[in-house]
Amino acid sequence: MKMFQNTTQVHQYADCAEFVKEFNIGEKDFILATKTIYNKYFADMDLKAKVFFKSDYGKGEPTDGMVNAMLADFRKTDCNRVIAIGGGAVIDMAKILVLGGGGDAADYYQRKIPLEKALPIIAVPTTCGAGSEVSSVSIAEFVDMGTKVGLADPSIFPDYAIIIPQLLTELPYDFFATSAIDALIHAIESYVSPRANLYTRMFAMKAMEILLKGFKKIVAEGPESRFTMLEDFLVASDLAGISFANAGTGAVHAMSYPLSGAYHVTHGEANYQFLTEVFKHYQAANPTGFITELNEFLGGILGCNADDVYPEIEKLLAGVIAKKPLREYGMKEEEIESFAVSVEKTQQRLLNQSYVKFSIEEMMEIYRALY
Repeated sequence: MKMFQNTTQVHQYADCAEFVKEFNIGEKDFILATKTIYNKYFADMDLKAKVFFKSDYGKGEPTDGMVNAMLADFRKTDCNRVIAIGGGAVIDMAKILVLGGGGDAADYYQRKIPLEKALPIIAVPTTCGAGSEVSSVSIAEFVDMGTKVGLADPSIFPDYAIIIPQLLTELPYDFFATSAIDALIHAIESYVSPRANLYTRMFAMKAMEILLKGFKKIVAEGPESRFTMLEDFLVASDLAGISFANAGTGAVHAMSYPLSGAYHVTHGEANYQFLTEVFKHYQAANPTGFITELNEFLGGILGCNADDVYPEIEKLLAGVIAKKPLREYGMKEEEIESFAVSVEKTQQRLLNQSYVKFSIEEMMEIYRALY
């Protein structure tokens, strides 16, 4: 039985110029980037690479249409290496460029053709939550389906992940907070996954420790204190990404997808809505499994009893950034059932990786509690 894989080399640099020099970026490179980040840190270097921006293809989270438009542009070039500079959305989109076979988004995400890596990819994260730079997962919204679809396959592991803490300095606080919370969710969900093991839990535990201590400092000292911890948060996101790349995430992610798809809530913010409520239901359904170890570990970091972990996490994260009821995003009460049905229909990969596999009725109960 396969237990663990990490094929991505992780490199760290003091600044962007050092990275560009070491990797000899040139005319055969295809760069997909966040425009503001590229213009601030890379534009003055006069790189000869083919440069495209995520905003060229649309706003918000990746869609199948955005991915197809990007593929069309890429196939007009003769580039032989892909470089992604941005958050999880940028890196997720760029991962599809390295696949051979000439397919479109549906071919790849729905596995209609064999998935084979044809080119190398370098991932440079500018947020501290997705962990996409070290994971074999790419997520896109399929507009006609009204939900996100995740592709998890070793063929899309980045070859290199580049840590440059400088790049986080431009990240607005709200995005920093929700992306870091997303990293915490990756670590917590992967810890209790049925696919988890000693190796994955080791990475998850260290990520949880770094992130929760960082959140406690932010609550105590204010949002500006994050600038003293940028490297810590990037490393924690990597650690959590390695864990979930092997063990997977679960119902928190699955239940967030209809909210993101219908109301364009960013990935990290959508996941945040479901974290503690899902784990309270996990606890009630199976209190004697690995969640016992998780709660004891979290309680040690938070300074509380294991039974009080989830209220304490709610309190701590609320001090980092407030959580909203689902209705404030525009969700309608009648969508409680349709969202649950959609998750049951389209997110079996994630539901099968959950600590407890919820029924439609159990998911409706969670949606209703958060509505």
